Amino acid sequence: MASSSVSPDTYARMGLRVQKIINSPTAQKAKAALIFRLPDEPVDEWEQLLEEIDENDNVTLAYRDDGGVQIFWVVPKED
Repeated sequence: MASSSVSPDTYARMGLRVQKIINSPTAQKAKAALIFRLPDEPVDEWEQLLEEIDENDNVTLAYRDDGGVQIFWVVPKED
């Protein structure tokens, strides 16, 4: 996929920002997080990030009317 508009820096920063939100104690306890795209984050990179999150098993994305995306996850029980 050759796209000159995608800067690894922007994508990496966006990924780290979302990861921090997901890894926060509040989100971990609720097994849910609400994320928003920042104005300076490219829409195509945002959609790519959401696709990658959505590929994970046990994860559900819910798109809200206000532009936010609610992420829910379940932690599989260990046998």
